This record gives sequence, structure tokens and C-alpha cells, in this order.
Amino acid sequence: MIQQQQLRLLPHQAASEQAIIEYLKGNGIENINAVRVLKRSIDARRRQVLVNLTVSIYINELPQDDGYETIIYGDVSQSRSVVVVGAGPAGLFASLRLIEAGLRPILLERGKDVHARRRDIALISREHRIDPESNYGFGEGGAGAFSDGKLYTRSKKRGNVNRILNILCQHGASTSILADAHPHIGTDKLPRVIENIRNRIIQSGGEVHFETKMTGLLIHNNSVVGVTTACGKTFRGPVILATGHSARDVYYYMHEAGIALESKGIAMGVRLEHPQQLIDTIQYHNPNGRGKYLPAAEYSFVTQVAGRGVYSFCMCPGGFVVPAATGPEQLVVNGMSPSNRGSRWANSGMVVEIRPEDFPDVDKYGVLAGIKYQEELERLCYINGNCRQTAPAQRMADFVAGRNSSTLVSSSYTPGLVASPLHFWMPEHITTRLREGFRYFGKISHGFLTNEATMIGVETRTSSPVRIPRDAELMSHITMRGLYPCGEGAGYAGGIVSAAIDGERCAEAIANQIDDLKE
Repeated sequence: MIQQQQLRLLPHQAASEQAIIEYLKGNGIENINAVRVLKRSIDARRRQVLVNLTVSIYINELPQDDGYETIIYGDVSQSRSVVVVGAGPAGLFASLRLIEAGLRPILLERGKDVHARRRDIALISREHRIDPESNYGFGEGGAGAFSDGKLYTRSKKRGNVNRILNILCQHGASTSILADAHPHIGTDKLPRVIENIRNRIIQSGGEVHFETKMTGLLIHNNSVVGVTTACGKTFRGPVILATGHSARDVYYYMHEAGIALESKGIAMGVRLEHPQQLIDTIQYHNPNGRGKYLPAAEYSFVTQVAGRGVYSFCMCPGGFVVPAATGPEQLVVNGMSPSNRGSRWANSGMVVEIRPEDFPDVDKYGVLAGIKYQEELERLCYINGNCRQTAPAQRMADFVAGRNSSTLVSSSYTPGLVASPLHFWMPEHITTRLREGFRYFGKISHGFLTNEATMIGVETRTSSPVRIPRDAELMSHITMRGLYPCGEGAGYAGGIVSAAIDGERCAEAIANQIDDLKE
């Protein structure tokens, strides 16, 4: 017999399946063979922290499956080909969905495979050298592969989130992501999942090509029929364009080719890093921190200042700040966490909403003004970081007070920090709003505004400042058949799960239209 119950337990009672079984037995339920946690969340609103659980209780029987649904992927080696540009979550999940639909994906990735990519990333910290094709933004797995692997999304209206999580489990992710309110794989475990997805694509008859950068679209009778690449090869078929939010060369190419683009809002600011112990103390209302049974605490803040949002973004408990530039004379930071979230630091993006009307030089750059604005702030940060990947930084309370930081606290950012007056050289419409936002966050969360926290510049890659317009139902470019803009780079997603959902939707649209997409 299987019973389902909702429980509110103390942290030590919810620490493991065995602890849950002991609790249930103590409350009169006998002959329990197993417990499966279906949903898990932490309620830290009061001084006594509780864990909310929905569990399946197996009485006199055992679970008969692995805890997730599996999908059968057939052989598509002789099927019609579809070109997928970009091996981030949008491109990977589009490829898997194409196989389900009986189509053959040809997946092109400008960067290296996920393991070779790791070596290039290590050089950024050691030698301050950016490989423009293999870095935290480019390569198999996309920006999410080495930027935490967080799977929380608010975009449930776009598609089936549980389907995406189940596919990740099928390819090696822990089934805990199906239960946790804020699921997270971890940057140390996600590469194996990505590699398993790649192998699945190849085993089913698809192709995966690394270090194969798209340079242009093949266009015939106003229809996209394939792509050209920097290595001289052409690949033919309708195109899913899933190049990610940092592929600026793609936007420049499309603009020069006369393919319609439109501006969209972004957010920019800094990475804010606190000691994790301090965040635990604040969030769990306990001077001793999280104790033995609670995870590293998270936070989420949002407010409005002078008509623009100021908010935390991509919070990484027990994580690290990493250098995320994708080209020369850029300094960009991002955050990541390993699966155990075990570092001494907590960080998040602290960003200000920027609308297209806020972009400077719109008359000069038009639809590309947002990209130019990002590039200029990244270049300015690079200069203030001594023209290396050492990042300019300032203590949080010093920033709010408008004073220089003579010293900095220890940081997870391995290329190093240099004290710099962010309040002076960053754009005023960002700094003034951050300052007021920090004051507000400090009021509602006592202890958050502190000189124990470090602001690290700059966070600019929250999303793409350009959208590639597409038909709302057909998913294809509004003026060009055969082109399916997809994911974060096209302006239709914001994170691993939403990008994966969008990739699936584009693949489904091609499957429904494939007979009309002949050259």
C-alpha cells in the first residue's frame, strides 16, 4: 500500500529518508519499507525553522521505479535533418525533442566539449587569459554548465517544468531535483549530465560538432535552408538558433544581413558576496547559523527605486564568484555553486532594471544600443581591474556611504580583487538605485547591509538586450521561413529550465511544419 502525506517537521526529523521513517513510525505507522519525498521546502519565516514535505509512504512494498519518467529515443539516422546552433540547454533539449519527433538533429557548438572547456576556464584564473570560444559563456552546456546549474523557474506557464526535470534525471541528475522547491544540480555534477545528453543524441543518429562556429545563414527564396561555419563546412536544414545571450557576433551578423531584431530590457549591476555564515544567521534567525541539518541559506530581494526594479539575481549559497567574460578587454562576473553548496561565501547578482529607453546612444546604434552599453561597462570594469581579470571591488557599506574601501575582505573570486570606487565610475543611474536598494534590504533584513560584504564588478549578462522576433504560434522568424530563434539568446528565456522548455517548443514547431520546409 502507498500512502501520501504532507508533513511539517523539524530539520533533524527531515534530514534523511531514514529520519522521516523513524518519525512516521513514532506516529503510529508500521511496516514502512521506504519513503519517497515528492516535495520539499523550508519555512524560515519564524524563529523555529520547519521543513515542509509531501511524501509517499510504501507500506509492505517497495517502489517499482527509479522515481522519474523515462523517454524512449529512437533511431533517426535516416531522417530529415534540422540544424541546431548552440549546445546550451535550449539547443540540447531541442535536439532531444527533435529525436522524439523522428527528426535528425545536427548540433553545432562554437566552443569545446564540457570537459575540455574546464581546462580553458581554469586558465582564466591562473593566467588571466580569455579564450573567446571556450569560457564560462561558450562551450557545451552553455553559460549554465559552469554557472551553478540552478533549475528554479517562474516560467511554468511556458511549458512542463517537471518534464525537463525528469529528462535531467534520466541523464544522471539526482531525483532530489524533482522534490526541492529550488532544485539545483551543481556545477560539479552538471557536466556529466550534459555529456550523457550529448551521447544520447549521437547514439540516436544525430550529430554533434564542437569548435564549429556559425558564421552565416544559407538563405534561398527568403527561407533559411542551412548555415555556414568558420571551419568552411556548410550544414543544411531548417535552423534552430540557440546561441545564448553572449553571442554578440550573431546579433551583429543578423543586423548587417537585414534580419529583423528588436530591443528589450536587461538588468546590470554587481555581484554581492557575503560570508555564508552571516546569511545563515540572518535567514534562519539563529546566531549559530544553520546548524547540522539545514542547507546553506538563500535570499531573494526586490524593490523599486525611481521607477526601476532593483533586485537580487541568481543567488548562489555556498558558492563562488567567477570571471565570465567572453572576449578581450571585458570584465564580467557571475556566480556558481557546487552541489554541496559548501563554500564559505554566498553571492548573488544585485542588479538594476534597464529599459531600452535608458540605453545611451540609441540614435547612433539603434537596436544594438543595449549591446554597446553592456560592452562599454565591461570595458570600463576591465580598465578599473588593472586590465586583467582582477575585478574592481568595494565594501558594501562603503559603497552606500560613498567612500573608498582601503581594504577588502577575503573573497571566493580566484583571479583576485582590487579596491576600486564603484560608486564613482559606474553609471550613476545604476549606483544611485543600488544604494537605495541596499538601504531598503538592510532595513528588512537586519545585518545584510554590512562592510563584511563585497561588491564585485560587473554583472551585465543577466539576459540579452536584443530579441529576435518570431511568430507567437509557429515559433519561426516573422519574416523568414526556416529560422527558429530560441532560448535566452533570442530573448525568450531566462535560465536553464525556461531555455530548455523553449528549445522543446521550437523543435515541436519544426516537426509540425517540416513538410513545408523543403528547399
